Amino acid sequence: MPRQVDHDERRRQIAEAVWRLAMRGGLEQVTLRQVAAEADVSARLLQYYFGTRDQVLLGALEILNADAERQAKGRMAELGESPSIRAVVRGILLEMLPLDQERRDRHTVYAAYFVRFLTEPALMAVAEAATSGLADLVTDLIAAAHTLGQVPDHVEPAVEGAFLTAGAEGLQTRMLLSQLSSDDAIAIIDRQLDRVFTTA
Repeated sequence: MPRQVDHDERRRQIAEAVWRLAMRGGLEQVTLRQVAAEADVSARLLQYYFGTRDQVLLGALEILNADAERQAKGRMAELGESPSIRAVVRGILLEMLPLDQERRDRHTVYAAYFVRFLTEPALMAVAEAATSGLADLVTDLIAAAHTLGQVPDHVEPAVEGAFLTAGAEGLQTRMLLSQLSSDDAIAIIDRQLDRVFTTA
């Protein structure tokens, strides 16, 4: 007797189908029928688990973000029990770069979503929350480092938080286009952190 697929597993199966379609050719022309065929489920089952086409895309994005957060936490845990604030900020910025195949695939899917981020409020809200959340986190960490005397007085945490995260996003794009190597991107991140975390 075939094993029954549970709700979460089926949603993941459908989300992974969306990701594969996104990496092959973007999402602008993707239909529910195509997603159903890629996921090897019926269109009726697809609608049962997600609903409309927009809800399928939104649900797939939310699952992708949850995966990214879980994987990032695992890599951050590898920094040890008491990493320096600089090390934590570095870890956050490096997580934004496609440094391995898993992160490259994820950022490629994000790139496929980009036009929809600009035009669809629900997707835009998810993207905006993720981006502003990272900038706010880096800002808070720099402010904490300033309090501890690890950052010079002239450094403005909010400005640097926005600049460092935006810079990592720019490096991400150049890496996806094979215009910048992983080593060079990491070196640029480290150079900027040297500037921020140099005491007066």
